[in-house]
Amino acid sequence: MKTDVLLGLQWRAEGKGKIVDVLTPKYNVIARFQGGPNAGHTLVFNGNTYTLHLIPSGVFRKGTQNLIGNGVVLDPVIFKQEAEGLKKSGVDLTKNLLISNKTHLILPSHRVLDAASENAKGKTKIGSTLKGIGPTYMDKTGRNGLRVGDMDTVNFEEKYNTLKERHEILINLYGFAFDNTEYEKLWWEGIEYLKQFERVDSSYFINSKLENGQKVLAEGAQGTLLDIDFGSYPFVTSSNTVAAGACTGLGIAPNKIGEVFGIFKAYCTRVGSGPFPTELFDETGEKMRDIGHEYGATTGRERRCGWLDIPALKYAVQVNGVTQLIMTKADVLNTFETIKIATSYTINGEKTNVLPFEMTDKLIPNYQEFKGWECSLEGINKFNDFPKELNEFITFIENQTGVPITIVSAGPDREETILKD
Repeated sequence: MKTDVLLGLQWRAEGKGKIVDVLTPKYNVIARFQGGPNAGHTLVFNGNTYTLHLIPSGVFRKGTQNLIGNGVVLDPVIFKQEAEGLKKSGVDLTKNLLISNKTHLILPSHRVLDAASENAKGKTKIGSTLKGIGPTYMDKTGRNGLRVGDMDTVNFEEKYNTLKERHEILINLYGFAFDNTEYEKLWWEGIEYLKQFERVDSSYFINSKLENGQKVLAEGAQGTLLDIDFGSYPFVTSSNTVAAGACTGLGIAPNKIGEVFGIFKAYCTRVGSGPFPTELFDETGEKMRDIGHEYGATTGRERRCGWLDIPALKYAVQVNGVTQLIMTKADVLNTFETIKIATSYTINGEKTNVLPFEMTDKLIPNYQEFKGWECSLEGINKFNDFPKELNEFITFIENQTGVPITIVSAGPDREETILKD
């Protein structure tokens, strides 16, 4: 068996949580492979809305195991809050959630260091979620980090204090005032809470499942255009959000990757700073935001909205080796008389289909217009029943990317998901 991968193709918030939840019945294991509490995966079913930050989106389906992989960074405070909230909803994670002992821990001082660094950037801020993600990955690559498995070592507290002191030296250099007393207390409570969960070596765990014929789905966080190597640097996250990140974030070989599901919205959004070629600053952008409820699930910030960007989408498809496309939020465009798609860029008078090294203000998108379908998609459960204009929109994207769209989301609820026969 091979591990299938599901990930976002834009700047996050493509609807990954919902689609993982829809696909989970086909899998034995759902595994998060990177990112941390900067993620916000929203699921809607049975009249309830759930937002997951650290915990894989398969936890609501009985009989499925869920794994937090070694590529994730974990804040014990946020994990405890999230797990206890789910328990009140009837989801007991101790029965279906495992954690890699190689998962790195976010310390309270990581969060302060994140805030101090972002504050020092002034006008060049990258729009960090201030969850301590970047500093934690820096300690990981700098070989200073603490991992979940360290909780069982006799000198764990000593290791913690040593790393905290390093952080405080850096924070003081920024001249940043802070008081971690309360959060530190919660952090140690979170550490004790973590100890009740089964911990595994994610590589041995995943590979043994594959060898025994079980199906695994790797769940990505953020989106391809936020990848530390392939995104719109430096306005990116601190991990590899692309399909290759599933290999390093879970401990599986490249030849063990099967289907790659790439999720994208029927338009584009971005939260925080950074380039966004098709961003709309008019009433059309506001209309997208209002209808799509485009506010960050983690930060609550307004998302910037714009038209679908084909050069960026093709780039994401190429980098990830996407085999199936999944389009979400098609319903947000239900009332638009005209819909646009950027098919190329013009830079310094030259037309190109390639993402430049830097996306500057000199990059001008070239659009193709489509007639909107101007009707509700409610009650539709087959591709053949889509309005003609939506099918033309889908076919155009498939022709441009060379990859079939096999799932369309037409609403937030898990039932509002149409799968191609």
